Amino acid sequence: MTVHKAMRRAWVGVVAALALASAAAAAAPNDKVGFSIIRTGGRLTSESMLYQGGGKAKVDVVYSAILVRHGGQAFLFDTGLGARIDAQYGRDMPRWKRPFFHYDKPIVPVRDQLARAGLPAVRRIVLSHSHWDHASGVVDFPGAEVWVAPPERALVGKAGHGADNIWPSQVGDPGIAWTSIDFRSGPYRGFERSLDVYADGTVVLVPQYGHTAGSIGMFVTTSSGRRFFFCGDTVWSAAAIDAGRPKFWLARALVDADARATLSQVRRMEALRKHDPGLTIVPAHDGRVQARLGFFPGWVE
Repeated sequence: MTVHKAMRRAWVGVVAALALASAAAAAAPNDKVGFSIIRTGGRLTSESMLYQGGGKAKVDVVYSAILVRHGGQAFLFDTGLGARIDAQYGRDMPRWKRPFFHYDKPIVPVRDQLARAGLPAVRRIVLSHSHWDHASGVVDFPGAEVWVAPPERALVGKAGHGADNIWPSQVGDPGIAWTSIDFRSGPYRGFERSLDVYADGTVVLVPQYGHTAGSIGMFVTTSSGRRFFFCGDTVWSAAAIDAGRPKFWLARALVDADARATLSQVRRMEALRKHDPGLTIVPAHDGRVQARLGFFPGWVE
């Protein structure tokens, strides 16, 4: 065989290999891992109302959901304020609490934002906890699985019967497909138990009991290697972690089921950041942190 023929055969082999690789890539599912923060509403409040020792400056409190994408799959972490929030609020928010807990208009539910972007409705929702501003949109996704920690499932069953801030108008539908999270994946980053959702370390749920008896947090490692921890309402501002401070005393009394356990979770997040300075902690209502990351339809990958 001449050198020319050998080179030609080699080149044909390379082209064929590239074609096969291209076809395989086209057939393979999208393996990207990322998230998008879907802001459904917000309001302004003094920073001093968010944590003990906060300043007087007005800050943006947001009501958001986190759309997590793993390859061709997606789920919501919390739902923000849903399409029925006005009716829910009017029915279940006690009048004496309304000066402390409210929202400004307009409200743009997750369901509507996904539809406008041409995305399908989600089939799975994971709740950091079941308070009104996190579970409002559950009824917007009929048939979706709704994952909660076992102690939170017990609280949901008491909605309207002593379970403060958990509303029957949001979680009382007998058709909701509740699923109790089985934290079977062992210790993870200082937490005694965890659930590795996709068994690849990219999305990990951990118990973070304190704010409610079944509050959870979520670690996400994106395709680019960036690391995030979504801590629900354990703190309302990332500045509280920097300062090592609990919520404002009145807020603690109104919303934290176990203030001491909640503060221990703040200390745990302090330790997390010391061991991993590249970790971004995202509280559910911190408008400054979330605005820096950007809102839907943008993605963090």
